[in-house]
Amino acid sequence: MLFNLLVYSLFFFNFPITNPELIIGKERVNPGIVFIFEGAIKDQIIPNALHLDEEETNVHIEARVNWDNKDIPRGTPAGGFIPYLNITATVTNESSGFKTFVDLKPHINLVDNLHYARNISLPGSINDLYSVQFNIIQPTKVDLALHRDWLNEFGEQFISNQIFNYNSINFKEIAQASRD
Repeated sequence: MLFNLLVYSLFFFNFPITNPELIIGKERVNPGIVFIFEGAIKDQIIPNALHLDEEETNVHIEARVNWDNKDIPRGTPAGGFIPYLNITATVTNESSGFKTFVDLKPHINLVDNLHYARNISLPGSINDLYSVQFNIIQPTKVDLALHRDWLNEFGEQFISNQIFNYNSINFKEIAQASRD
């Protein structure tokens, strides 16, 4: 009995239970920025006045945006969060054509740390398939200033605007999951 309890304890504590996340896509762009787009379990986000209530939504749509671990600019923290981007997502129901548009805002949690995200309501049933378009808009010159060394090596942009499209995304498992 004691042996079984010990084996169970070792298994349980060494393999933490994690919530599922749906990887929609992964991209890498110069100068060494990695985008991981996900559908995650909806969550209660504060301040409440700026975010949809968890019960009114289906999915927490995310963009994790970090420096890569190799081939990055000098002085860059490997794996560090990339701030000041403007990121939007358009989720389109592939059957009906109905759309949900959302701007992703910086969030922080204890799983992904800093990331861009928002709770959304799907424009249709959780059983439908969806197309998702992520638009990455470079920081404005008001939001991010560039030093001469950056200009000399990379030019007048921090990152160029990007559009990433993904089709036939099934959010059903994530939409039915709970963080409890």
